[in-house]
Amino acid sequence: MIDLATNSWGTCPATEGEGKQYSHGMQYPDGRQLSLDELGTPLAEITFVVVDLETTGGKPAEGGITEIGAVAVRGGVVQKEMATLVNAQLPLPPMISSLTGITPTMLADAPGVFAAVTTFWEFARGGVLVAHNAPYDIGFLRGAGAVHNIDWPQHTVVDTVTLARRLLSSQEVPNRKLSTLARFFASPTQPVHRALADARATVHVLHGLLERAGSLGLHTLEDLLGFTNAPTAVQHRKRSLAEALPESPGVYVFRDRCNTPLYVGTSVNIRTRVRSYFAPAAPRARMNDMLAQTASVTPIVCATPLEAQVREIRLIAEHQPSFNRRSRTPQRATWVALKGTSAGHMVRTNTPGPLHHSGIGPYASRRLADDAVAALTATAQLPPASPPTESTDFITEVLQGNTAEFVRRIQHAIAGHVVAGRYERATVWRNRMATVLWGVQSAHVLRLLRDAGQITAGRRVGDTWELHVIRSGRLAAAGLAAPGVHPLEVLHALVRIADDTPTPTLPIPQPAGLIEEARLLWRWLTEADTRLVSTAATFSTPLAQSGGMLAQLRAAQSQARNTLQALDLAHH
Repeated sequence: MIDLATNSWGTCPATEGEGKQYSHGMQYPDGRQLSLDELGTPLAEITFVVVDLETTGGKPAEGGITEIGAVAVRGGVVQKEMATLVNAQLPLPPMISSLTGITPTMLADAPGVFAAVTTFWEFARGGVLVAHNAPYDIGFLRGAGAVHNIDWPQHTVVDTVTLARRLLSSQEVPNRKLSTLARFFASPTQPVHRALADARATVHVLHGLLERAGSLGLHTLEDLLGFTNAPTAVQHRKRSLAEALPESPGVYVFRDRCNTPLYVGTSVNIRTRVRSYFAPAAPRARMNDMLAQTASVTPIVCATPLEAQVREIRLIAEHQPSFNRRSRTPQRATWVALKGTSAGHMVRTNTPGPLHHSGIGPYASRRLADDAVAALTATAQLPPASPPTESTDFITEVLQGNTAEFVRRIQHAIAGHVVAGRYERATVWRNRMATVLWGVQSAHVLRLLRDAGQITAGRRVGDTWELHVIRSGRLAAAGLAAPGVHPLEVLHALVRIADDTPTPTLPIPQPAGLIEEARLLWRWLTEADTRLVSTAATFSTPLAQSGGMLAQLRAAQSQARNTLQALDLAHH
């Protein structure tokens, strides 16, 4: 059983192991010199087959390849090249066509996946595959093989992204994108999202990286593979930080020598997860920078995965760790609200107060809130879809959750634009509708959680019950009922120790805790295997409200797909 009122840091040893460094491929660990026969295959004698794919943008398992480009190079000299478009018999999204310049018309007469991929494997026979972000390209090749029953050749694979992370510092290059590395190594061919051009650019990046590797004494393929799969010096030196951590679910915090949190994460097994940061795999440059500053790792054991996720959100919001990207700016959530007595007077606010009346959101950024305001303002100028009534002002109605007239006006506008062939304008109105409806739905959910007061609920996982007490949209207590223990007994005990959380009374449905925490709790409460036990007040979702909104959102998504298809047909 866990009391959320206590959120103190745990303790963890911060000793650092030194570890010996060895040169890869040149000596045994005991210092004996390797014989010439044991030095491995010199890099100059390797035929590297550099490959790049363009795809439909779907899942690799679908094998949606649209283009293959490959360059075989040996000893720094290009031996041969190949390039082919591929007709995967899958839809090609307009966004992908815009990015690559490849259109469905170009693919109509192209060879199929089976012919193209088998031709590539024949081209690559006997070589070492090289790709930039190899898991992506190799994933699509494997997916194509699975779909079309093509045997997978046992090729060795070198990833230039992994090499770049090992060999180049963040001071030299800001990232490891192919375009960045091509500029850094002065490649005469710049990547343009076409397979052969990108493969040629990757060849120059590979040569630049191999030259850098040679300066470190890496002269054989075995050296190169060992180097990319070995722990970095920082990982080797600090891996002992994970050894004393518990094998329990919860939160882990990387901290520097001043006890300042650097990174907060969650896992079902804290020790296993933290050990993975020190495992023999090439870390991202950002992670390596974090490990270099780390002096200790603090575990916070949690009763349930939900509690761990909530603690992570709270700790990131409180401490703003420099290496966390998500949840760091909860104060930027922006409401679109009514203020004062003027009808339709919309304002954007990060800190709603007593003078703010009904509102929608909050949105993740001010730009999205501005989009919602612009959408409401534009929709208010449209002719009414039904005879006007003596009801509240149009914008006020929407911000209070009544979206029927709003949706009818936009649907009428979309229909008119589609009939006239103005598909871009139809898309604009569809996006406006989706932006506003998202904010209305979000505000409705937050109001339900806040006004329900105390909620108790549980979920059975195997023979154990995960139990939670939620108050005004904030997690107040979490615990487990082990086999043989009645879950209601544990739940009653949790209620007694739960955090005191006063119900907010602002007109805007601001929950008692963080917005992200409330949304996380809502997802958990509405999943199929969660069982609601009790609520202090009415906790219901009227069909005319949430059911209607959900139908509207689905209709907006369907409208988006239809519009994109119409745009694609018009383009071709």
